[in-house]
Amino acid sequence: MRAGVYLAHPRPGSFNHAVFDAVVDELGDRGCHVLAHDLCAEGFAPVLAADETRTVQPASSATDSQVALHRAEVATLDIMVFVHPNWWGMPPAVLTGWIQRVLAPGVAYKLNTAEGEPAGLLKAGRALVLNTSDTPDDREQSEFGDPLDRIWSACVLPYVGVTDVRRTVFRTVTDSTDETRASWLRQAREQAAALLA
Repeated sequence: MRAGVYLAHPRPGSFNHAVFDAVVDELGDRGCHVLAHDLCAEGFAPVLAADETRTVQPASSATDSQVALHRAEVATLDIMVFVHPNWWGMPPAVLTGWIQRVLAPGVAYKLNTAEGEPAGLLKAGRALVLNTSDTPDDREQSEFGDPLDRIWSACVLPYVGVTDVRRTVFRTVTDSTDETRASWLRQAREQAAALLA
């Protein structure tokens, strides 16, 4: 089993880093081959180049070696895990750029019709999204409609062929206790382990 685990948070020592480390450790302890990427620490460049905006491109067309590596890796994954905060109802820019540059046409999906019906090309059948937030759940639902849920479960992952999308939000982080955070880390480990069942 091959797992790609992606972290998008720029501050070392953040709770997102703790969640990422817990997931990587849990999957590794269970014999999974883990490809772990801290996108900010690796300096992943999120801005699309002009030649990356074509609607059809072969997987090997990336001229950026980092993008080429990620494209090659993502094609081999059985499961994917994304760890990031909710910033303005979106993933951080580094992860949005990763999606646009790595999950490219001809790499992660192809369009079958002029109406834009995609065929997912990734073999990863399952994905787990672990978010942190400082917005209480009732406000997130009533005022904002949980845009991150739509981004991951409707717009991104099914488009590339991932049919089993799981998501958990740890909230509210700023005022959480050490005990609560320890409980969240246990939950993250449990959910990572469940991906292998």
